[in-house]
Amino acid sequence: MDFEQNKVIDEGRQGEATVVESAVPAANGKRLYVESYGCQMNFSDSEVVASIMTNEGYITTRNIEEADVVLINTCSIRENAETRVRNRLTEFKKRKSDQPELVVGILGCMAERLKKSLLEEEQLVDLVAGPDAYRDLPNLVEEVGSGQRAVNVLLSREETYADISPVRMDTGGVSAFVTIMRGCDNMCSFCVVPFTRGRERSRDPQTIVQECRDLFEKGYREVTLLGQNVDSYRWNLTSKGEVKEEGKPTTNFAQLMEMVALVSPDLRVRFSTSHPKDMTDDVLEVMAKYENICEYIHLPVQSGNTEVLARMNRGYSREWYLERIEAIRRIVPDCAISTDIITGFCGETDEEHQDTVNLMKEVQYEFAYMFKYSERPKTLAERRFKDDVPEDVKGKRLNEIIDLQLASSLFWHKQQIGKVKKVLVEGKSKRSDEEWCGRDGRNSMVIFPKGAFEKGQYILVKITDCTSATLKGEVVSVCEPAHNY
Repeated sequence: MDFEQNKVIDEGRQGEATVVESAVPAANGKRLYVESYGCQMNFSDSEVVASIMTNEGYITTRNIEEADVVLINTCSIRENAETRVRNRLTEFKKRKSDQPELVVGILGCMAERLKKSLLEEEQLVDLVAGPDAYRDLPNLVEEVGSGQRAVNVLLSREETYADISPVRMDTGGVSAFVTIMRGCDNMCSFCVVPFTRGRERSRDPQTIVQECRDLFEKGYREVTLLGQNVDSYRWNLTSKGEVKEEGKPTTNFAQLMEMVALVSPDLRVRFSTSHPKDMTDDVLEVMAKYENICEYIHLPVQSGNTEVLARMNRGYSREWYLERIEAIRRIVPDCAISTDIITGFCGETDEEHQDTVNLMKEVQYEFAYMFKYSERPKTLAERRFKDDVPEDVKGKRLNEIIDLQLASSLFWHKQQIGKVKKVLVEGKSKRSDEEWCGRDGRNSMVIFPKGAFEKGQYILVKITDCTSATLKGEVVSVCEPAHNY
């Protein structure tokens, strides 16, 4: 979740622009259009925003032509992401010449970082709201209606939006994001998240379990527990593992994941993202204990060289990371592992890059999110290091690891041929109306012939073919609902 993706060996939603739609009747006659960019956390936040505005009488729409309020939830991780959003805001500014009463607002990480420029210098937006200010949106819109430009980018040490039931993007959907914590205490030198989303705070576990239970009752069959670093989730615990308030229950991430798994054996549980320095064996042991916790871990390495990792302030060495990989393979033997990799970080030599290549060959990731380093303002890397790797060298190194990852993904997919996989049906394939698709527990996309299936059903598929991106197979049978634990 650290970066907007440059190249993804997956068919996930990260990096796409998505709009939120709700079927709740409008009480004030006004319509809201929400568009999201960047990581999964932004998509989840947009659902919270839609809920807050719906409670104020707005109805969300997919048709921007009929919108009274347009809100863009932004990503500030890479320069390309900001450029895309600026271009979009320029389009909206032109629209305002024909519809002067239209309210345009920007939310999220980019909002917090560029509030003055967007509001005053470029005048691209009417309001700015940071990630912890979404409850104030109705007031901000009202301020704009009175002829003012409105801004609230205050960060909070308490806000988790735990009491807000998100308006889900995909009515009748199968998978949902559930935010379990906000902010980040890791000060990775390349990352702006601690500055745009504030310090870590964890959400009450009972509200998380209840949200997952509600989703299951509404027909969802998969939840992804979200946080910048889910392994550091702790309720009523300090960062040192000490109890904050005596007499009150405590919960760490392993315990929370078990609580969610117990909602129903038919509710798949995923999580994102883990930090190598914080992933403990108790998390892996809970994964191994419950069949409905997916055997898939996203464990960003960023670099395979210990010196580069130190410059990145990642808090672990190459050896530590490989020990965590060994623990995963030992405790959850069939677990798929994906990663993030940055090429061309400040001062990276050919030898240091080769260490990353060698680590990739040793681990053999199933998927990878791969990027060229992009210097971001106000980060430790900008203040301390020189962005001195030429762009053509960054690109060459990126292409090398992309080619390596494509081969690795294909290798793992070939290992699945002949196996029968339990697949959660997601719906029609993007490429053909005669094919349907879904994911297995290892997060591989599986394509199979159209049949009498319904979204949200579990089926058994025998894998017959593959590419580096997908598995293909024939349906063996439909799974019966499981009994509760």
